Amino acid sequence: MKITYYLEVLSSWCNAAEPAWAELKSRYGDRVDFQWRIALMGPGDFPGSREQCDWFYRRIGTITRSPVKLNLGWFEPERKGLYLAYNLVAEAGRDFGLTDDRLRLALAKAGHGEGRKVADMAEAVAVAEKAFGLDAAKLRAKAESSEVLGRVEASTAEFNAMKVGQRPTFVIEDSIGDKATISGLISAHPLIATIDAMFSDEAAYVSYAAQHGKPPSA
Repeated sequence: MKITYYLEVLSSWCNAAEPAWAELKSRYGDRVDFQWRIALMGPGDFPGSREQCDWFYRRIGTITRSPVKLNLGWFEPERKGLYLAYNLVAEAGRDFGLTDDRLRLALAKAGHGEGRKVADMAEAVAVAEKAFGLDAAKLRAKAESSEVLGRVEASTAEFNAMKVGQRPTFVIEDSIGDKATISGLISAHPLIATIDAMFSDEAAYVSYAAQHGKPPSA
């Protein structure tokens, strides 16, 4: 079983989905291959002003019943929706052994929790350097490389090809060829129900093969 989580590091809805992602990892452990991939948001997907960003944050805080309001200090309207640095640093972290969630969550916390301007490359690198002791110069060089940009553009293209439009998006695939795409939902419940149903189907295939063997040739 494999689940791929398409995200943008500072998407407020992805932030709201992180508890569900953590619950899935705790629940299924090594039974599921957990992967995340960057799905960059376009300029029009970001708020156009601080007032609009604040409104969105109040909305998601109310919907999710969060006791904490997201910090919009990271938001810079003058960038006109062009936010690459923190996504590139998160992706570059893979090349330094940080293939899990820790670096991207540290960047999200720096932005949403502390209001740090992680859309600036130097600031995003500083977060990674302090949290994980990475060499700042080497990390920045990797984050600004065409290789890392190419990987982020490729994963974004994968996301766009699904025509779903919402982040987070979860793609769940099993060993018998089934695939489920769940886009925009932030609760663990539908993901758990889907994964359990797919595990059940896999088990049924194993049972049938034990009883009947391979199918007859045509």
